[in-house]
Amino acid sequence: MPMTVTDQSFKSDILDYKGVSFVDFWAAWCGPCRMLAPAIEALAKDYEGKAQVAKLDVDANQQSAANYGILSIPTMIIFKDGQEVDRLVGVMPKEVIAQRLDKWIA
Repeated sequence: MPMTVTDQSFKSDILDYKGVSFVDFWAAWCGPCRMLAPAIEALAKDYEGKAQVAKLDVDANQQSAANYGILSIPTMIIFKDGQEVDRLVGVMPKEVIAQRLDKWIA
């Protein structure tokens, strides 16, 4: 299960985290976000112990979305030791996301 991140927890959960974090910026009304949800769930299982996988609802957490210039969703950002290192936009196969994640875990 991906962890849920909020504006209040973003710094402690993501920016202060040592290692790789994957954050899915999404919203309940977003069709493509819902299409991507099963892949995000699977990644959370696959990467347990290797990277943390999180979801942030942009409607409920507009400050974090604004801080990262999220203009379209789904947008997924990979952080390493609190720094943004990669960004993916739109629906894509789980395998493509996994390849991008693996690059930063190695």
